[in-house]
Amino acid sequence: MVWAIGHEYKVVTNIRRANISDGAGWMALDLEGEDDQIEGAIAYLRERGIGVEPIEGEDTPS
Repeated sequence: MVWAIGHEYKVVTNIRRANISDGAGWMALDLEGEDDQIEGAIAYLRERGIGVEPIEGEDTPS
């Protein structure tokens, strides 16, 4: 999915932190690009059932 949104929506992706297990996972992902491209990438993820929440500041989930 990360590659797909970077390719399809012309955003630069940067995985800041992630935790993946057999049943679930989360990822703190930076998206850089034009606002409409970022919004398209977020819509793409949500359409596939992936929860998306903004992270403010430099702190990421631990």
